[in-house]
Amino acid sequence: MTSVRLRLLILALLPLVVLMPLLLWLAVSRWAANYDNLLIANVESDLRIAEQYLAQIMTTTGDGVEGLASSTTFKDAAGLSRTKFEAFLEDKRAELGLDFLYYLPRGAAQHAGTKWPVISAAINGPGATEIDIFSGGDLLAVDEDLALRARLPLIETEAAVPTDRNIEDRGMVVHTATGVSVPGRIGVLVGGILLNRNLDFIDTINALVYHSEGTESGDRQGTATLFLEDVRVSTNVRLFEGERALGTRVSAVVRHAVLDEGQTWLNRAFVVNDWYISGYLPLIDSMGHRVGMLYVGYLEAPFIAAKRGAYVLIFAAFAAVLALTIPLFLRLAGGIFSPLERMTQTMKRVEDGQLDARIGAVSAKDEIGEVAAHLDELLDQVQERDQALRSWADELNTRVEDRTKELRETNEKLEATYQQLVMSEKLASIGEITAGVAHEINNPVAVIQGNVDVIRETLADAADPVATELALIDQQISRINAIVGKLLQFARPGDYGVFAEQVDVSGVLDDCLVLVDYVLSKGDIKVEIERSDAPLVSINTGELQQVIINLVVNAVQAMDNKGKLTLTVGKSMRDGQIGTALVVSDTGPGVDTGRINTVFDPFYTTKLGEGTGLGLSVSQTLIAQADGLISVRNKAEGGAEFSVWLPEAQDDQEAA
Repeated sequence: MTSVRLRLLILALLPLVVLMPLLLWLAVSRWAANYDNLLIANVESDLRIAEQYLAQIMTTTGDGVEGLASSTTFKDAAGLSRTKFEAFLEDKRAELGLDFLYYLPRGAAQHAGTKWPVISAAINGPGATEIDIFSGGDLLAVDEDLALRARLPLIETEAAVPTDRNIEDRGMVVHTATGVSVPGRIGVLVGGILLNRNLDFIDTINALVYHSEGTESGDRQGTATLFLEDVRVSTNVRLFEGERALGTRVSAVVRHAVLDEGQTWLNRAFVVNDWYISGYLPLIDSMGHRVGMLYVGYLEAPFIAAKRGAYVLIFAAFAAVLALTIPLFLRLAGGIFSPLERMTQTMKRVEDGQLDARIGAVSAKDEIGEVAAHLDELLDQVQERDQALRSWADELNTRVEDRTKELRETNEKLEATYQQLVMSEKLASIGEITAGVAHEINNPVAVIQGNVDVIRETLADAADPVATELALIDQQISRINAIVGKLLQFARPGDYGVFAEQVDVSGVLDDCLVLVDYVLSKGDIKVEIERSDAPLVSINTGELQQVIINLVVNAVQAMDNKGKLTLTVGKSMRDGQIGTALVVSDTGPGVDTGRINTVFDPFYTTKLGEGTGLGLSVSQTLIAQADGLISVRNKAEGGAEFSVWLPEAQDDQEAA
């Protein structure tokens, strides 16, 4: 759950740290876009200057040749011999700053006009000046030096269109022609300027565009280039060692936009070895083909640095404003947050049980101060009522404890009485049944014994042949009497003594085995008895018999009348006291681990519909009354193991 402090801080600081940076970012973005547009506008203006200079060169070249053709001097020289006329044209070529100047008679001009539109135009009109591309053979036909000057080795350039050519031998020429109609000279006067390696031309463009801007001062470091298609044939762009980048090529992106699509490129571009704000203008020859480009541009790095510096300055100033205003705001806001935090801390302490916690005096004398004072008054009332409730609760707890103690004592008495009733009822029922059975057994046994005595007296000496059989009958009758006597002793222990006596556990175990022999004999039960010297114990014999018989019968039933029953009797120490331990273990499935702690609870049974679930509970009670202990565990190899421990009988203890 968002705290009030956080929400107030968000509401207060949101305009300062979110909205203002957003507005600043929008403003800076807009400024950066305008700045970039200004750079593009500058290079566009530079490109127009270069274009106008090239147009001026073409106009001057055309006007010069046309003026020569119509001059009196040319008319006077028209009648000279061929050699002198060619010398005259050579002098005028140098005077006009042309790279070549020659005269074509009308027939030759008509033939040349099929190849060069400017010559064709001069035959039929006043003349024309265009840019044309001369092949290496064309240049060689005009002047061998021009062919050598135009020849450039191509330099592999990053991002350029791949090519198989190694040499550029074509020439870009400002080509002009004008008609001549003087006596003896009817034809065309043709002149031109080779732009390949024309460093004066390209340096003049660079000076016109950038020198006035302060190239030396570093405001704009500009360059200019003339391309024949995508090859630099005249440039002041430098390579890494300061040499002009003649023979390098423009990038594929620029070539496609300018030469293939005829667009004017006004954008940043990678030029040889660095980024420039660049302008590229397509150049059209006399046949309407895009044959080259005119380029001007200036180095982008200083302007990027300037833009970055402006960014740093703007954002540093904004950060400084934040650094100054946020602490001031937080300090002013502390007068609001501090009392609220004290209230929150006080309520937290009260929740933790410190009811005497108070906010105390608050410096603010506004609504927050009034709330703090009212809250302290409420806490005083809460503390008073808490003290009253605690006193009432203590008194109530005392009464509840008294009543609980009485109920606990009553419950213990009821439980003990219930156990005694159950045991008494069980013993009484068993006693009645056993007495009836014993009576029914004793009567036929007495008849049998009397008839045996009659047989012995009647036969006298004649009974000697069956004396052994008669003695065997006497033995079995005695055995029956012994069994009936032990059964009566088990069923009615009160008739044989109700007080504890010193008992030999091993002897009582033997008596019990006689009583449960019928249970053992009807199944496949193997009985193993391990004995060692053990002290006498103090317990009622009948009660001990009841416990042993219950454990043996439970073990046999757990093994489903098939398995091994191990009975161990020996001396054992417990809590520093000597006693005797009887261990009854079986090879059955053992006791359910989740129920092993409840086997001695009343009515716990695994034989639903067959038992009452009171056998182990009664056995625990009988052993506990004799100051003994009965316990159970599951053996690691399988099966359950019940242990009965009884303390050694004292010499001064009364026997029953």
